[in-house]
Amino acid sequence: MDVLRRNTDYGVRMMVNLAKHFNNGKLISARKLSQEGHFSYQLGCKVLQKLHKAGLVNSRMGPEGGFTLHKKPSEISLVEIITVLQGGIRLNRCLPGGEGCEFQGDCEVRTKLACLQLYIEGYLGGITLEEMVRSRSKKGKKR
Repeated sequence: MDVLRRNTDYGVRMMVNLAKHFNNGKLISARKLSQEGHFSYQLGCKVLQKLHKAGLVNSRMGPEGGFTLHKKPSEISLVEIITVLQGGIRLNRCLPGGEGCEFQGDCEVRTKLACLQLYIEGYLGGITLEEMVRSRSKKGKKR
């Protein structure tokens, strides 16, 4: 089982691409974002619609239209994008927001999973688009 769904991966990559171009003020078309991400235009549009509805991206229609981030890259975390696109990450159904479990009252496993869940959420919440763009730029310069 993948922790991040395919659409979430595409959405994160589109958001990183938008973050790279945030300071130049240019809008990027859904077609260009999809081509650069190597996925279909139709899928890219669906993901961008979700991101727009959640207020993470702005869009403008027309020949000069396209998408840009709604907030600074430093203000958008990876966990925020994941939550919008797939409802977050939950390790097990017994954890908060899950369906519950008959062993919930006396379960050693749940305690450890809950700690791991908090760690993952905290870790992903601490990664911003700005950080992802910076780390990507550093990799490119080493080559």
